[in-house]
Amino acid sequence: MKKGLLTVLASVLVSGLTAYAIVRSTAPEVSPATVSSDGSSFRTVNLEQTDYPDFTYAAESAVDAVVYVEVTVRTTVRRQQQQYIDPFEFFFGNPFGDSYPRQQQEPQQREQKGSGSGVIIRPDGYIVTNNHVVSEASEIKVTLNNNKTYDATVIGTDAATDVALIKIDAEGLPTIPFADSDKLRLGEWVLAIGSPYNLRSTITAGIVSAKGRSTASMGNPNQIDPRQMRGQSQEPQIQIESFIQTDAVVNPGNSGGALVNKAGELVGINTMIYSQTGSYAGYSFAVPSNIVHKIVEDLIDFGSVKRARLGITMRQVTEDDQKELKLSSLDGVYIEEVSDGSTADKGGMKKGDILVAIDGSKVANTAFVQEKVNGYRPGDKAVLTIVRDGRERQLEVVFQGTTDENGVVASDGSVAFYGSKIRKAPKETLDRLGLKNGVEIVSVGSGKLLDAGASEGFIILYVNDQAVNSPEEVVDIAKKSRRAVYIEGVTASGRASYFGFGKE
Repeated sequence: MKKGLLTVLASVLVSGLTAYAIVRSTAPEVSPATVSSDGSSFRTVNLEQTDYPDFTYAAESAVDAVVYVEVTVRTTVRRQQQQYIDPFEFFFGNPFGDSYPRQQQEPQQREQKGSGSGVIIRPDGYIVTNNHVVSEASEIKVTLNNNKTYDATVIGTDAATDVALIKIDAEGLPTIPFADSDKLRLGEWVLAIGSPYNLRSTITAGIVSAKGRSTASMGNPNQIDPRQMRGQSQEPQIQIESFIQTDAVVNPGNSGGALVNKAGELVGINTMIYSQTGSYAGYSFAVPSNIVHKIVEDLIDFGSVKRARLGITMRQVTEDDQKELKLSSLDGVYIEEVSDGSTADKGGMKKGDILVAIDGSKVANTAFVQEKVNGYRPGDKAVLTIVRDGRERQLEVVFQGTTDENGVVASDGSVAFYGSKIRKAPKETLDRLGLKNGVEIVSVGSGKLLDAGASEGFIILYVNDQAVNSPEEVVDIAKKSRRAVYIEGVTASGRASYFGFGKE
């Protein structure tokens, strides 16, 4: 029995020593309390090198694919120039009442320089940057990390997401692979790479502070100015906002640069800062890589962005909604309005529904819905999960484009026609213009009519030399045309005019 007791004690002793050794080998080395000269005590902690985050791989593998983008914007201004004075007019007066000395405006060209950053996404020279960096550029030059400089051309831009695609004539370039930005986690380390204040290839580190961020919740929108990032003043309001927020240092010149994870993969394109001074103040924002990837694919494959439209007005679910509708949580968005004939309307969605998921992905806020829908193209299908009358339902939808297809009749009776709306011209309009028949352009939206120079109030009389009296006839003739559509008519003021556009 004594032998068994000794065996047990030995086992306990060995186990204790083993556990102590394991703890000592894995725990940080903590020095004993140290007493300073003023009597206060403090502790120091010594960590092994492997315990610190290591960004060297991400930095070294990504920095060569981030470029410096220099833009030249040329504008024409008019300079006042004194004109020769006729002595006869000086003594006897000018019958038109002009004062002396008369001034003549002389056109003068002015150049403005700006800069930003870009990310090489394909070895054959495709580079993604921000729309506000290149949107007004007359000339674009790209300088690689090896100091080689190339002229660049704009492939396409998208103001709604502030993404642009440019290209240089080069091969075998280093690239940054796209990551799945949906998999980013709060607190995850990220690196911002760009050229702030012309400091080429600057790398800063931070963490993901928030996801799905919209600038609408940030107070005064004047404090958020994407174009400050390259020294200009205003930018059209960005419509699709689901930003990655980070505390990595970003300053003017970082626009269009890379936000990468620890693996050196692209998770976002740095776009703007939140600051009252115009420089870094702790918050910066990037367009998620999933949005960027879809935009640049569209620009390369189609030459324009193929954007799906759900057709709803929405807001965040409130506590009052939760109580009134007996919801289990505050997740989801409240549907305030459903547009007639839209994707949501045709799918069965109604005002008052709560949208809680899209294709199984949980809806957290309105920014998430924008980001998710932006990932679809017209014709794609999705399953929307809604809550109605306390019950969860699923709706299958087929996404439409941002503009209605030709021939779609709106609730006001107008007919969609290449991004614009047309209707049978009212009798009083025809009488005023001395016409018997015609089709009126009610509104001109983004599309072929706008590009061709059409104006609101224009009366369409002929399409491809055929007289028209109804919107249906206009759509039918244009549909049968093989190559181009030629339209003749009169403007709202009665002046004869015409325009045309190609179907492709």
